Amino acid sequence: MQDTDLSIFNEIYDVILERKNNPVENSYVCSLLNHRKGINKILEKVGEESIETILAVKGDKKEEMISESSDLLFHLLVMFAAKGITPGEIAEELKKRRR
Repeated sequence: MQDTDLSIFNEIYDVILERKNNPVENSYVCSLLNHRKGINKILEKVGEESIETILAVKGDKKEEMISESSDLLFHLLVMFAAKGITPGEIAEELKKRRR
């Protein structure tokens, strides 16, 4: 069993919330959250990163898998923040499924 510290997810989520609540000029997160396409822009990024992750796995290149998976997880966190979902709620759902 791995004993990995996953607090980075909460840390990144907190930064995303901070950008959502206090927009910063030239912030990538703000450009996603405030895009004229609304949630569709974030969903486009989630879709794009999903495909890139799949292609990295098919290419069997570990470094690319890690990089693309990180991009996907980041954009999922942005999506969660946009829709008012917390990482804790996701963790609770996973715990329920584990039982």
